[in-house]
Amino acid sequence: MKAESIPSAHGAVLALLTLLFFFRVLGQALVVFFSLSWLPSTEQWASGLVPYPILLTVQGVMLIGMTKIVSDVWRGKGFFTQTRLRLARFLVAFSSIYASSMLLRYVITMILRPEMRWYGGTIPIFFHFVLAAFLYTWGNFHAREAIFASPDSAC
Repeated sequence: MKAESIPSAHGAVLALLTLLFFFRVLGQALVVFFSLSWLPSTEQWASGLVPYPILLTVQGVMLIGMTKIVSDVWRGKGFFTQTRLRLARFLVAFSSIYASSMLLRYVITMILRPEMRWYGGTIPIFFHFVLAAFLYTWGNFHAREAIFASPDSAC
């Protein structure tokens, strides 16, 4: 695989994950502000640990950051594409722990709340997996870029 194909491939995956997260934020906002009955109820969208105005603000900031990361990776230049092997290791490890904790959360929820089986309350969990996948993909981008930048990788 050529080094030039990596930013656009990773950028496409990051863009898809950002779009999925955007639809989650939009879906919840439509339910909260317009009470659309064809979407899941407000209780299905969040755990309720964070008040919605704060949650919406945080999600907006996250979407701005994710969009900037996507833009940089897609173009193959910018602050968020500077090769950082330590960041790559952190992102891959953290995303793995994050996804594992969401899997554990799902299992515990299904055990303790059998009335929610199999899909009750899973919207937040699913989108935490989306965020974990975003972090993993971004970390993988940095790891691959570090390999291509390494003098030992020259053929």
